[in-house]
Amino acid sequence: MKPCNDAITETISLAETMLLLSDKGDSVREDDGCGILYGVIRDSAYKIKKMAEAEMKNHIRNNTWR
Repeated sequence: MKPCNDAITETISLAETMLLLSDKGDSVREDDGCGILYGVIRDSAYKIKKMAEAEMKNHIRNNTWR
C-alpha cells in the first residue's frame, strides 16, 4: 500500500482508539471536568474519522488506493 494510504488507514485506526478511550474514560470518571475531556476526545475522534474516510473515498475514486 502507498505510504499516503497507510497514513489514512492509521488515522482511522487512531480515531477508533480515541472513541474506545472516550467510552472507557467516561464510564469511570468521577467529575464533570473529565466528562468534558472525554466528550472533546469523542467529538474530535468522530471528526477525524469522518475526514479520513472521505479522503480514503477520494483516493479510491481516483484509483490511487492500492
